Amino acid sequence: MMPFGGIAARLQRDRLRAEGVGEHHNAVKYLNQDYETLKQDCIESGTLFRDPQFPAGPTALGFKELGPHSSKTRGVEWKRPSELVDDPQFIVGGATRTDICQGALGDCWLLAAIGSLTLNEELLHRVVPHGQSFQEDYAGIFHFQIWQFGEWVDVVVDDLLPTKDGELLFVHSAECTEFWSALLEKAYAKLNGCYESLSGGSTTEGFEDFTGGVAEMYDLKRAPRNMGHIIRKALERGSLLGCSIDITSAFDMEAVTFKKLVKGHAYSVTAFKDVNYRGQQEQLIRIRNPWGQVEWTGAWSDGMSFRDFMREFSRLEICNLTPDALTKDELSRWHTQVFEGTWRRGSTAGGCRNNPATFWINPQFKIKLLEEDDDPGDDEVACSFLVALMQKHRRRERRVGGDMHTIGFAVYEVPEEAQGSQNVHLKKDFFLRNQSRARSETFINLREVSNQIRLPPGEYIVVPSTFEPHKEADFILRVFTEKQSDTAELDEEISADLADEEEITEDDIEDGFKNMFQQLAGEDMEISVFELKTILNRVIARHKDLKTDGFSLDSCRNMVNLMDKDGSARLGLVEFQILWNKIRSWLTIFRQYDLDKSGTMSSYEMRMALESAGFKLNNKLHQVVVARYADAEMGVDFDNFVCCLVKLEAMFRFFHSMDRDGTGTAVMNLAEWLLLTMCG
Repeated sequence: MMPFGGIAARLQRDRLRAEGVGEHHNAVKYLNQDYETLKQDCIESGTLFRDPQFPAGPTALGFKELGPHSSKTRGVEWKRPSELVDDPQFIVGGATRTDICQGALGDCWLLAAIGSLTLNEELLHRVVPHGQSFQEDYAGIFHFQIWQFGEWVDVVVDDLLPTKDGELLFVHSAECTEFWSALLEKAYAKLNGCYESLSGGSTTEGFEDFTGGVAEMYDLKRAPRNMGHIIRKALERGSLLGCSIDITSAFDMEAVTFKKLVKGHAYSVTAFKDVNYRGQQEQLIRIRNPWGQVEWTGAWSDGMSFRDFMREFSRLEICNLTPDALTKDELSRWHTQVFEGTWRRGSTAGGCRNNPATFWINPQFKIKLLEEDDDPGDDEVACSFLVALMQKHRRRERRVGGDMHTIGFAVYEVPEEAQGSQNVHLKKDFFLRNQSRARSETFINLREVSNQIRLPPGEYIVVPSTFEPHKEADFILRVFTEKQSDTAELDEEISADLADEEEITEDDIEDGFKNMFQQLAGEDMEISVFELKTILNRVIARHKDLKTDGFSLDSCRNMVNLMDKDGSARLGLVEFQILWNKIRSWLTIFRQYDLDKSGTMSSYEMRMALESAGFKLNNKLHQVVVARYADAEMGVDFDNFVCCLVKLEAMFRFFHSMDRDGTGTAVMNLAEWLLLTMCG
């Protein structure tokens, strides 16, 4: 079962977000470290900060290529800038692209993003807060603000940096006395677990984490005709741009072309200009290599011609900024919605459309497009929106052998007759009958996939998924629309169709049942928890079509708690009759949804069976149910199905007894809360 602490932490996070925690002006304190408090403590004690959450040592470097036994980490010493130069500076003469030179780590994608950041001082100082120095109130502590999966986090680091032979091992400034870029790289490494986790990636990842923006990718070999216009407008909007040359084999990685361009290496695009050259207009584009060396030697040098750029480069990445990062009134803004979701094995990880039996259990999100674009660009009335699906924390998983899942999404139109209806999670039949109207360009193992889509006004369903079913991850789904729109997660409203307690008396019970009860209960005419366990397991053993481990003492105790009206902790004749009727009804449902007649239900068949029994649960509750009642193969046997239904009915009935006015909110004191949880 999901640990109580995990549920409590999720609820606490939801409350904090509702209060604005995680917005840039109110960033989350990463690992609960408060920069101002820690700095003041160091100043008062006269010590330099050492970060206990990211200790300078082998584990901070890496786990494989940079692991403790790697030759690359032999001889590494962690030193403060004051041990490397006489007069260290945080920033010298403003942050510039020459402050970022790559070291012995394959994170050019990250450095290209940092390089683009230096072109916009306002964006830079959202990430690199003002007022940090190696002189005034220096305490060996610095902090940076980085966007992570829907929220801004404030990351504290000490200034112990890995060195080899007296020089910084990783990113460094061409100005050897300047250290802001090395410390920013360390903060990013801390967020992702270690330096090695930063090796390899897409520039868009860095773009987004330094702006909170959303990225688009263009294949320059299949580029739209107005690619130059797109680049120019993106630069004018303050967007960040990166480019690279695809590799065709491992031998190509970081191979240098005849004109000194590096394959598989991330560059940043910094300018696009029209110039007059010998009476003709020439389009020039300026690119930046974060290595600070191995530069283009063709025509126009760094400011290469746009024709050469399109011929030489394979891919362009553009990061569009979110409204909170745009301060100029004349800039157009997206309307944004952000949703958190999870794929959990057996409950919400259905895989792609190739898996029709499970695809429908994926999380679903409804977009209601109300207004067409002002400037559609053609005669078609359409609404533009951008969908971006991002999987969370996958770099951290590298240390334990994990990596990016292959992810994507599909977009479906809601049938006209169903538009405007309740936000109910759509079932399997809908997806069997309907084709998608749009989808991500491909399923791919990147942190994020995004697509800009144009569809007529209406209601649409976005279904994000991994390519294969049963892959677990957390994700965020961001929807950006040109015009205002309504967006919501499709989820069941939690409810239970509880029949009124059966009003039966002993006179209503058949003689045959009375005789059976008398034989089972003995002289006291009451059935204890132990007797109930014996009875149910004898009965269930006769049903050879059911696979079951039998009812446990705990599950029988829950049944007695549900049915016991007089507080005797035993079941009388009437109470046992009502329980017997419930179990027979639940057996009918179980057999109906054991679709393959295997004697067990799959976890997604159980989802439908619970609804048939009158219980509608949301995605989070289904995850808890599966974690508690399904086996390792995501199967649910009859005794676990009954236990789940008994638990749900008891919880719902207790809640309704507390919510006497039917407001949907129950107030209980400590004794009532303990009674509920101890009996559960």
